[in-house]
Order: sequence, then structure tokens, then C-alpha cells
Amino acid sequence: MIEAAFYGFHPARVRRAVPDAWTFASPESILRMREAAAAKALRRVAPEIDDVAAEAVPRLRPAAEAGDAAGRALFAANRDLLLPDDPVAALWQLATTLREHRGDGHVAVLTSEGLNGLEANVLASAVSDVPANLLLRSRGWSQEDWDEATAVLSGRGLMDENGATEAGRALRADIESRTDTLAAPPYQALDDPESLYRMLAPLARAVAEHGDMPFPNPIGLPRPTIQGRI
Repeated sequence: MIEAAFYGFHPARVRRAVPDAWTFASPESILRMREAAAAKALRRVAPEIDDVAAEAVPRLRPAAEAGDAAGRALFAANRDLLLPDDPVAALWQLATTLREHRGDGHVAVLTSEGLNGLEANVLASAVSDVPANLLLRSRGWSQEDWDEATAVLSGRGLMDENGATEAGRALRADIESRTDTLAAPPYQALDDPESLYRMLAPLARAVAEHGDMPFPNPIGLPRPTIQGRI
């Protein structure tokens, strides 16, 4: 079940890492440390976050509660955790819960297109600026695995010797669009999404502009363009 949830990772890496992790710390202690580390990091890069979080948490919470957990294992797991008392940690928890809602929907769209986890990584790398060796290292795939998946995508007309074909780029764009559509419903529960966006945008900008944040990151996220409106 855990291998299935970690769709883009080599199953052998997941199979080794998850039991091994429990020899170092319990799941409960890891969750506590994750919460504390996230809050500490956010306060470091966005010192104004305490004032924002106190107002934003009760406004963002309805979106996380409105999300449909059916078929979304990682979203459900994060949503069902108790919300921290610390507003900054709570804001991070709500944000990561909604991120997992989108991520689970993304996996559903990828699998509907007949792409396995490795093929999805190969296509994403070919379309974006994410170096293949970064994904190989972070996801546990070998170069031989990568080459085999590339051959499969080439056979489908999605890649050629120059990288992603026009068909491959079109498919990737369609996947992102459909993922966004699946991710949208929870935000309909918000009373005033535009003002909440304006409140949170400076925090997102501070995180994105911090020197330790590389773009594109290992999941292919480009440097965000923070706009004045949704």
C-alpha cells in the first residue's frame, strides 16, 4: 500500500526506507518533528508569518475540510491529523494537506493516461527544466530504468531523440490542466478566496525567494509567479 502511495518512487527504495525509518523514530515523533521544523523554517524566512497565520488558519481550514478524500490516500492521511495549536504549524499543515489533495489528483490523471511513476518522471523531465539526474537520485531509479521508460514513451510518440515531442508536451499540458480542475473544488468552500490569496502571497514569495530553494525543484515545480489576483 505504501509503495502504491509513493507513485513516482522506485518501489525498492520505498520498501527499504519505510520500515528502516521506524528503527530511528516512531511515526508520532516524526510527525511532531516535521511540524516543529516546518514552523521554525517558515518563521526564519518569513518573520511576519505569525500575524498572518493567526488570521489565515480559520479561513483556510474550510478548504481542507471540504476536500473529497475518496481515492486520495496522502490527502486523507494529512487531513485527519490533529491541527497543531501553533498557528504557523497549523498553516503549514493545511497548506501541505491541500498540496497532497492536488498531488493525489495528479496521480489519478497520470495513471488514466497509462503512465507509470517512472514514465511520468521521464516525461516531466523532458518537458520541464528538471535535470534527469536529479530525479534519478531523488526517486531511486537507475539509468537503465530511465532509458527503458524513455523507449516506451518514444514508442508512444511522446518523445524522440530531441526530448519531448509536440504530442508529449501537449499531453503534459493537458495533464496539468485536468489536475488543476480536480484540485479546484475544495477552494469553493472559501468565503473570500481573493483576499486570502493576497494575504498568503507575500509568504509564498518569501519562501520562493529564499536562497536555499532551488527551482525547478525535484517534483518539477517552477519558480512561482505571485500575482495580485487569483
